[in-house]
Formats: sequence, C-alpha cells, structure tokens
Amino acid sequence: MRNVRRGPVAVSAVVGLSFVLAACGGDDDNGGDADAAGGGDVDCADFEQYTDTYGDIEGTTVTIYSTITPPEDQSHIDSYVGFEECTGVDVKYESSDEFEAQLQVRIQGGNPPDIAYLPQPGLLQTIVRDSGAPVPAPEGVEANVDEYFSPDWKEYGTVDGTFYAAPVGSNVKSFVWYSPTAFEANGYKIPETWDDLVALSDEIVDNGGVPWCQGIASGDATGWPATDFIEDILLRTAGPEVYDQWYTHEIPFNDPQIVDAVNQAGEILKNPDYVNGGFGDVSSIATTDVNQAGLPILQEQCYLHRAASFYAPNWPEGTDIAEDGDVYAFYLPPINEEHGNPVLGAGEFAVAFDDRPEVQAFQDYVSSVEWADLKASLGGWVSANNAVDLNNYQDPISRLSAELLQDEEAVFRFDASDLMPGDVGAGSFWTGMVDWITGAETEDVLTQIENTWPE
Repeated sequence: MRNVRRGPVAVSAVVGLSFVLAACGGDDDNGGDADAAGGGDVDCADFEQYTDTYGDIEGTTVTIYSTITPPEDQSHIDSYVGFEECTGVDVKYESSDEFEAQLQVRIQGGNPPDIAYLPQPGLLQTIVRDSGAPVPAPEGVEANVDEYFSPDWKEYGTVDGTFYAAPVGSNVKSFVWYSPTAFEANGYKIPETWDDLVALSDEIVDNGGVPWCQGIASGDATGWPATDFIEDILLRTAGPEVYDQWYTHEIPFNDPQIVDAVNQAGEILKNPDYVNGGFGDVSSIATTDVNQAGLPILQEQCYLHRAASFYAPNWPEGTDIAEDGDVYAFYLPPINEEHGNPVLGAGEFAVAFDDRPEVQAFQDYVSSVEWADLKASLGGWVSANNAVDLNNYQDPISRLSAELLQDEEAVFRFDASDLMPGDVGAGSFWTGMVDWITGAETEDVLTQIENTWPE
C-alpha cells in the first residue's frame, strides 16, 4: 500500500480546523493564545500532559518523514499547530514518493528521521531485524493503543514481541470511484455483485465509452496500486484464510488460487476494451500517475476507478464529493457469496528512531484520541481509533470508511503486500505488477516473485 492521494474535501479541511481550534479557545498557561493555522485559538491546557510527562521540550525539533505528499499532507501539518505552539517543539514534516528506498538509505547512512510514518508493517519488521534502528514506543503510546485500537492494529506495529509503532491513519481500499451525475445521465446502476460490475463495464463499452481508468505509476513505488487490486480480488475469490496463508507464505506466491485471482483482476486491468479511459491502451496503466488516474471520470472519459478512501483529496478543488455529486465511491462488489463482503484496508504507523523526550511526546500526541478527533475534522483522513466520534468526519467517504472500520461484523484484512517482507511487498511484488500490466504472463510473474521470498 501507498498513501499517495487530493473540492469539498479541501474546503472542509480549513473549516474543520477553524471549528475545532476555535472550540477549544481560551487563555493558555504558556503565555497567551496560540495563533493556529486555520484561524483559531488553542487552549494550551490541553497539551500540559505532554510537558508534564516528558519535561521541558521547548526549543527542540522533531523531524517527520512520510509517504503522504502534497496536497494531502497539509492537514497533517495543520494538525500539529497546537502541539507546536503549546510545547515549543518545532515539527518539521518531509514527504517523498521514494520513501521506502530513501528511508533505508538514510538509516544505513546514520541519518534517519526522528519519526517515519511507515505504511508497511512488513518493512517495519525488515528494518528492525536488519538494522535495529527503531526504538520501542514509550509507555504512553502503548497505553493509548491498548485502550483505543483493536489488538490486530497493535500487532501490526509489533516485531518479535516488542511494540514499536502506533497507527497514525488508516484507510479502506475496497472502493470504486464513479460519477453519480454521469451514472444518472446514462442510466447506469451501482453494481451489487461482480457479475453486475462486469455487465456494467460491458454496457459502457456498448455505449461507446471506456469503463475503467487506472494508473500504477508512483515513483520508486510504481506498481503498488495493482497489488491492491489483486488483494481485493483474492479476498473475494479465495477468502480471508487463503489470503492469510498467502502473505505469511504458508502457501507459495504462485499458488493456483493466487494465479486465478490475478487472472480475474486481469479481466478488467488487461482488457483493451475496458482500459485505460483518458490515457491510452493497457500498457499506459504502467505510466499513468496514481494521483491523476481517476480524474478522467469528471470528463466521462472513463466511469470507474478502483482506489482507496484516501484518493478523495486528489479531486480538483470544487469537486462535489457526495452520493448525488460529481464523484462518489461504492463498495467493490463481492464475488463468491461464501466469503461475504470483505474489506481491504491499510494505514501508516509512527515508528521512532530516537527516544529524545520531544520525540516521545510527539508520538504520544499522534496516538491520542484528541489528535485523531482533530485530524478527522480536517477531512480526507480516517482513523482505526475506535473512540473517534464519527460526527467529526467532515466528508462522506471518510465517514463511510470509519463506519466500516468500526463495524465489528466486517471481515477486515490489512493490505497483504504491506505485511510481507519488505523485499517482496515493497519490492518484487510492485515491479512484478509492472511487468504483468505490460504483457508478462501471470504464472511467470508470480513465479519470479516467489523466487525472491527471503529464506
């Protein structure tokens, strides 16, 4: 998984920040009101717990490194304003499309960031075991995770029995974006089954359109969106037990059940009648930027785009994201009834490479309910924190995603590639998908990936 993602969403970010920060306004105990981005006052009494626990941290700096790039990074930066103003810590945020490769280069060079927002638990395992560079999370962070997150989410941030990283954000990937206005104008219906989805795609072709637009180009991480597509299909064709056996390598990467799932994904992604609306032929998927891939929906150059909840900020400013708006999303339909309605998702985890007090204080802050409630109010972001008030989500896609994540009946599975060893999940699987989309045979690609699995 990668979280490279753009409106009402942009507008609600400003409104949400103003509302939340104004709501906690008042004189603080640290020399007056803090002038927060978005135009509100911060009550610094809300932040005294961090200085009480971690001491005087004024005048220090914490560096953050992340995959979350502009413009969706702005809500993260805005959410740190109160912490900075009231603790005196300068939070420096940096992001990159080449995060996975560059993070390891920086670790090897002895210059890691203070905190990295790591989107792959498998890569966390690799870094811990290969370098020993991450430091365990402080007690306050672990207490927050124990209280507010399900045990599965804590396990994702744990390596060999040691807890390192609390969830920062989460997302739901099992969505197909579409235009409600275009659907209404053309008489198209939201599909409820996979057969319905295929029939809809055929109907669009019969009407002279191109149903799907997709893109997997993402710098050094090119290929990751195709892995998401295949994981969603596998959950629906083979079920969660086989899915678990696959990412833990209890079955080989090229098991026939995986071959079948990839081929079924190929019935869409490698169908020249279905793709790549607005961009070109099937091979253009490999060079189409992931952030731009869904935009032709707005011109009816395509009608369907499978992407996660975090795609919302990519829509241009002024786009109406609503059930009756310019764009919205529907749940990717099930395939086999016996496997129900699985939900694929992922998230980022805050792993630290230094245990200075200011670093631990910041970790504590971004694992708190207070931060998650504020961040939810800024739009375009979802938390797996079960205590977040759903009313704080300012956009309908985020609220819908949070409802799915908080649903105890949902069959949730974390992105498999993110759980695999880094060399596979953030390496050969990505590059293999580029080979596959540009013409390589399924069995050859999966065998090649299988051969890279570490002993």
